[in-house]
Amino acid sequence: MSGPVLAHSKGLYKTEAEARQRAEQIGCKAVHENNGRWMPCANERELHQQLRKQ
Repeated sequence: MSGPVLAHSKGLYKTEAEARQRAEQIGCKAVHENNGRWMPCANERELHQQLRKQ
């Protein structure tokens, strides 16, 4: 897996708290909701940028 699929598999969480914890780990300050799940970072673009740095 690579690209957006990989980001989604690493970035979808059931709770806001879980997404916040992951956001801090990867260097984001915000979280956002996506289809009933929570994701780190303010949006998916920021999430993908941060994951590429890992």
